[in-house]
This record gives sequence, structure tokens and C-alpha cells, in this order.
Amino acid sequence: MLTTETKGTGASVVPLDKVLKPPLPRPARPPVPERRVPAPKPAEPKAPPRFKVVNALSREVMAEGADTPATVDLLRETRSMVDVSVYVWEAEPERWSLLSLAEKKMLWGFSRRRRSPRGDGR
Repeated sequence: MLTTETKGTGASVVPLDKVLKPPLPRPARPPVPERRVPAPKPAEPKAPPRFKVVNALSREVMAEGADTPATVDLLRETRSMVDVSVYVWEAEPERWSLLSLAEKKMLWGFSRRRRSPRGDGR
């Protein structure tokens, strides 16, 4: 047993269970709300491409704002792929962009196909 009298230094010895206080209960944390990811906006349908065809020698605009079938028909009338520059309208920066060589070859290839008697391009 521990005595609580003073010792030679004047300090009193007290049992720990009388000095130590029980820890205070922690306050409850507020609930963290779940993160809600906003629903993605539905993508707007992309507009069909519009083309601008320019004669490479005279720089005359042969068509502007033409759809794909009209552009293919116009390319049928040209002698060579290098005789024209073909641009496509880009809505986001709102400007005409020159088609790459591969894209121009693809359009040129469509113009060299034979038309079907039905007139639907098949």
C-alpha cells in the first residue's frame, strides 16, 4: 500500500487513480457528405462537315459551305487532286482548316468511284 504522507522533499505521493482523469469522450464527427459527380451533359450531335474548295492556280473559290456529296461531285470535275485545295469548317475555333493529304485522298477516291444508276452512290 502506498502512503500519501510527505517525504523528505515536501512532495506528497498520491495514487495515480486519484490524479488521472478519465479521457473525455471525443465529439462525434459530422458526417461527410458523399461527393456527387455531376451528370455528364449529353453530347450535342455533330454537324455534318462543310467544305470549301479553292482552285490552286487561280485561287478562285469554287465552293464554300458545300456538303460532302456536293464536294465529291465538284471533285469529279477536276483534272487532278493537286488542282484544288480543300478546306473543312471547324465550328469550335470557327475557321477553315486545310484537309490533310490523307483526308484529301479519301475525298478524291470517292469522286473517282462510278455512280450507280440508282443515283445513291452505291
